Amino acid sequence: MQDMTDFGKSILATQPFSQFIGAELHQLSPGSAELHLPITDTLKQQHGFAHGGVVSYLADNALTFAGGAGMGVPVVTSEMKINYIRPVIGERLIARAKVLSLGKTQAVVRCDVFVKDGEKEKLCAAAQGTITALPDKKPDI
Repeated sequence: MQDMTDFGKSILATQPFSQFIGAELHQLSPGSAELHLPITDTLKQQHGFAHGGVVSYLADNALTFAGGAGMGVPVVTSEMKINYIRPVIGERLIARAKVLSLGKTQAVVRCDVFVKDGEKEKLCAAAQGTITALPDKKPDI
C-alpha cells in the first residue's frame, strides 16, 4: 500500500494548514489512515497542553483520509464528534482512523488519537465522523 500512502502524502502536501502545523501522513490504505503531528510550543494553549482544536484537526483529517481512501473519490467531512479523554502532554499526536461503514456516497469512520511521550502512547481523544463524497459538479457559492 505504499503507492496509496505516497498518493495521500501528495494530497496532504496541497493542504496549506496541514503543512503549516507540520502534519505527517504515515499510513493510508482503503478504509484506514494514520497521521502524526509533532507537538510544538506553537500548538499549545495557556496550560501547556496541545490545543483541543489541534487534536480535533488531526482526528478530522485522519477520518477524511480513511473515508476517502475507502470510497476512492474526493471527499469532505459532513459531521464529526470528538471526546477529549485526557490533556495532551507529550512529544507527538498520532491519529488512527478506520472505516466502520462504507457506502458509495458516505462512510462512517472512527478515529482514536493518542499522545506519544517517549515509547508510551496514551489515548487522549476519540472521534467519529461521516465522510461524504463530493459531487461531480462543484456547487455555486
